[in-house]
Amino acid sequence: MERIFQYSLFAFTSIFSMVNPIGVIPLFNSLTSEMSSKDAKKIARKAVLTAFLVAISFAIAGKLIFDLFHISVDGLKIVGGILYCMSGYDMLHAKISSMNEGGQSFSEFVNDFAITPLGIPLITGPGTMTVTLVLFNDAGNNTEKLVLLTIILAIFFITYEMLLGSRKILKLLGDNGNKVLMRIMGLIVMVIAVELIFAGLKPILRDIFKIR
Repeated sequence: MERIFQYSLFAFTSIFSMVNPIGVIPLFNSLTSEMSSKDAKKIARKAVLTAFLVAISFAIAGKLIFDLFHISVDGLKIVGGILYCMSGYDMLHAKISSMNEGGQSFSEFVNDFAITPLGIPLITGPGTMTVTLVLFNDAGNNTEKLVLLTIILAIFFITYEMLLGSRKILKLLGDNGNKVLMRIMGLIVMVIAVELIFAGLKPILRDIFKIR
C-alpha cells in the first residue's frame, strides 16, 4: 500500500508539473479573450481531449515504438530529464515558449491552436510524453498502471477546469502571482529532471563497469 501511495504521489507531481496548466492559462486567456464563453469552452475541450489522448497513447504504446527502434527506457529517462531541465529553467524565468509559426495570420492560428500548439505540444509536449511512458514502464503491476491512467485522467480534467476558469484565476493571482507559481513549478520540474537523469544513468554505468 505504501508503494502505491509513493508511486501515485510521484506520478501526480511529475505529470502535473510537466503539463503545467498554470503556465498554459495566460496563452489560452490571451487567445480567447475576445471569444464568447461557449467558443472558449469548445477550444478548451478540444485541446485537453487531444492532449489527453496523446498522453495515454504514448504511455501505453510508447514502449512498443521504442522496442521497434531498439531505444532503451534508460536512455529515454536521460533525454526526458534533459527536456525537464530545459522546461524547468524556462519556468523558473516565467517564460512560455512561442509556438506560433512564422507566416500564420492570427485568425488561422486561433482556429488551429486548439490542437496545436495548445493541445500539442503546450499541454502534452515531449516532457509529458516521456514521463508518462517512463512511469507506465516503471509500474510494478496492473494496479499501479491503472492508478497511473486514473491520475492522468484527473490531471487533464483539472487542466480543463482551470482553462475554463482562466479569466477568474488570472484576475485572482495577478501577473506577479502567476509568475511566482510558475517559478515554484519550475523548481519542482528541475528536481524531477535530476532524479530522471540519475535513474537513467545508474543502470547504464552499472553495465559499463560491470557492477552488480
